[in-house]
This record gives sequence, structure tokens and C-alpha cells, in this order.
Amino acid sequence: MKIAIIGADGQLGSDLVKVLDKKELLPLYYPDFDVTKPKEIRAQIEQLKPEILINTSAYHRVDECEDNPQKSFLVNSTAVRDLALICRDLEIILVHFSTDYVFDGAKKEPYTEEDTPHPLSVYAVSKLAGEYFVSSILKKYYLIRTCGLYGQAGCWGKGTNFVDTMISSEKKGRVIRVVNDQWVTPTSTAELALIIRELLPTRHYGLYHLTNEGQCTWFQFAEAIFSLLRKKATLIPVDSQTYGAKAVRPSYSVLENKKAKEIGLPKFSHWKDALRDYLLKKGYLR
Repeated sequence: MKIAIIGADGQLGSDLVKVLDKKELLPLYYPDFDVTKPKEIRAQIEQLKPEILINTSAYHRVDECEDNPQKSFLVNSTAVRDLALICRDLEIILVHFSTDYVFDGAKKEPYTEEDTPHPLSVYAVSKLAGEYFVSSILKKYYLIRTCGLYGQAGCWGKGTNFVDTMISSEKKGRVIRVVNDQWVTPTSTAELALIIRELLPTRHYGLYHLTNEGQCTWFQFAEAIFSLLRKKATLIPVDSQTYGAKAVRPSYSVLENKKAKEIGLPKFSHWKDALRDYLLKKGYLR
């Protein structure tokens, strides 16, 4: 089964490359493969002839999206529509990723795939628009919402992730202010990649929530990092208003992996166990 991965050198893409069959893998890298250039990418995909196309590309600088909605919708919506049209025409299965931010947090309990989205930011609206393009154009697709990703490669375009940023800040002796009123589930890209490998052969198409188990605030996540490392960082909890980010985030965006459990996919580990595994693999913990 030939699988092409857009963004194969990114945080999630690099972990997918590690776990999928190398003989059938077709890695695609920016800028040689630019999702905002539909004519060029159609020609490339026609030449490669993959059975599955995995799109990990996104414009996910959430606050920047508020100032640059054109780019946000170009990458997260229009480009996704173009990919979906290409996949429809060439009979390719599309795997596309979305975000917990499509919800507003009002529910205060884990969101399932049946819950109605209500995005609060430009980024979230653009990602939801991308979802609608995929589901309205294609019959064979995997649309995956996830939350709080972190992986060994770091986030493409940001160069790091939350865990590495916290550790770097502590080493520099900084006072670290972290929001304590946004509930999420930090999710390991290494573990997500393994679950996706199990999902692809099922042919149970549609929308999935895929995250590690459990929930915490970003501040509690930071506390857990330093607790595992036995470091005494100067951590200060703040509320979202005090933190002052430009884009509004949901106060609660924990996802329930309802559909994945229904079709019998392996269960994710608890986020604390996944974090420990990440710290071990990165050499932070011995």
C-alpha cells in the first residue's frame, strides 16, 4: 500500500515515517511540495499514484492567524479543498488532521465526534472549514481531531514544542507563566502515529478523535514535566486573560476517543505515561 506523507519532516510526519512500511512510503517535503499550489501538487500526486495521502501540513500559529486570516484559510481550508478534489479525482484515500480548538469549551466534559463544533478563533474556523471540505467532497477519508501535540522532531515552523520549551526555559532560569484555566489532553505524536498505523487498514472511514487519555491544564502539564525531571522550576499559574494571547482558546477542549474505541483500536496510554516515555526517548530522563 503506497502512502504519501505531506510534511514528512514535521512533528507528526516524522513519527509516521518511523512506523509505516518504508518500502511503500512516499515522503513529501515543503517547499518542493507546497499545498498552496494545486496545479503543481496535482501533477506530483498523479506521478506518484499513492493509495493513501496523509496531510500533516497546517498553519498553526494560532495567534498569528488572527492577524493573517488570508494565510490561515489558504493553508487550512482552500488547500485542503484542493487536496480533497485531487484525491476524489484520483481515487485516493485522504488522511487529514484537525484540532480540539473547533470546540468552544462550554460543555466541560470530553467532546465526542457527535458534538457540534463552535470555533472561537480564526485558526479554529479555518480548520473547521477544512474539515467540511473533506467530508463534503470525499467518501473515503480519515479526518482526525487531536490535541496538544508534542514530538521529538518539534513543531514545523515553530521549531519546538511545549515540553521542550518548558525545559529550555527552566535551564535558562526564567520565571515561567503558564495558563491554568485551559483544560486539554497533551498527546504524543509517537503514540498517535502508532494508532494511525492501526487505523488505516480498517477502512472504517470518517471522523475520529485521537488523543492520549486523561486531562489537565497547561499549568498542570508543566508541573508534571518538572516533577518527572525532579526540577524546581519557577512556575506561576495565570488565567487566559492575564496571559493575554491574541486568539481566544477554548477553556475546555478535551476529546473523547469514542469512535476509535467502538471499532476496537488499541487504547492510548494516559498522558502522564506518554510524557514519561517522551522524556526518556529525548534523554531528559534516565
